Amino acid sequence: MTARARDVAIGLLTGGLFGVGLVVSGMTKPAKVLGFLDVAGAWDASLALVMVGAIGVHAAAYQWLRRRGAPLFAPRFDLPSRTGLDAPLLAGAAIFGVGWGLGGFCPGPALTSAAAHAPGAVAFVAAMSAGIVLRHHLAPRTRSGDEAPAE
Repeated sequence: MTARARDVAIGLLTGGLFGVGLVVSGMTKPAKVLGFLDVAGAWDASLALVMVGAIGVHAAAYQWLRRRGAPLFAPRFDLPSRTGLDAPLLAGAAIFGVGWGLGGFCPGPALTSAAAHAPGAVAFVAAMSAGIVLRHHLAPRTRSGDEAPAE
């Protein structure tokens, strides 16, 4: 097996596992997500347990990851180095929140639901993809190809 084929297989396996987790947790059901976001109405707190569980698993896995010298199948970790808040990050977070509140999807559940041809998910993924392409073409670039930091 080539390294490229191995990487694709690992990506499909981990992406599939993530998708199964999203389906099992109910994150692919927009009504459930919107019920979670309706804190002033009929609030459904069950997704809070999913989020707390996910944060706990991530925190433990991240600590284990930091103690390793390198990943299992790559020469080095590719972790984000930026730690500060800036206007593009805050604007992106606001757009994400509005989109999540309006559609009941965030990117992972939307992709999982679109793969299952769920109503509305394909349109959401198309709009999300258009936004990503638009942002990619509008963002200033540095020589390394990374987005330029906000001033």
